[in-house]
Amino acid sequence: MTDFFSYGFMQNAILAGIMASIICGVIGPFIVARRMVFISGGLSHTAFGGLGIAYWLGINPLYGASLFVLSADLIIGWWEEKITRHDMFIGILWAFGVAVGIIFIHLTPGYVPDLMTFLFGNILTVSQTDLYITFSLVLIVTLLVFIFYKGMISVTFDEEYAKARMLPVKTLNIMLLALFALSIVTLIQVVGIILVIALITIPVAIGGELSSSFKGIMALSTLFGALFCLSGLFISYFFELPSGAAIILIGTFTLILTKVIKYLFQRKSNA
Repeated sequence: MTDFFSYGFMQNAILAGIMASIICGVIGPFIVARRMVFISGGLSHTAFGGLGIAYWLGINPLYGASLFVLSADLIIGWWEEKITRHDMFIGILWAFGVAVGIIFIHLTPGYVPDLMTFLFGNILTVSQTDLYITFSLVLIVTLLVFIFYKGMISVTFDEEYAKARMLPVKTLNIMLLALFALSIVTLIQVVGIILVIALITIPVAIGGELSSSFKGIMALSTLFGALFCLSGLFISYFFELPSGAAIILIGTFTLILTKVIKYLFQRKSNA
């Protein structure tokens, strides 16, 4: 047990998991409430284009991914009212980003990185620099959500009411998407796309089963996300399993168990 906490890479992985859980726990409920989970997959895979171009140019992949995802975010935010088929538009961005990434990775001379590492990630390889960047994102996300919480809630649940109150609806929408985009770009380098999407959706689903309060769902999402990361790392360490897959499976089984227990409890109460 003591060995588990003694390794530097494991300490970094634990800190990264906790910080990723905070970010996803704060942003996730807004994304799920607005039925924008598919957009998360689209933006995540759009980042592949920026990653590929950045490798080809020999610059930090984070810069290329940020530019690509934020550009897609601005397109979605500004043209949201003109886009009649969001699912089709996101699907196009998804395919375009991956295709551009693959082509530029292929054109890159010398060592060719495996894009699958960004898809599945490896939380055990998190560096100190990754931790500093992720911590900065935690501060930015939590601060902005705290400041604009009421406006973001209004836009999320009743956009027409928000417009009637003369709130800057388009600006709030773009800001929410921008925070989400920055979270994706930062976290895919730390934990991978699949785990980011899992931390955005699974803890929120469990929080929604246990609380009817939006703030309660945010708190529970953060708590469960951190618990899943810690328990997944623990299991992967002792059973030599992929850490990301272990975290996702624990979260999924917990969600199923939560729904079963809630169903049985409601059935007993109604009997």
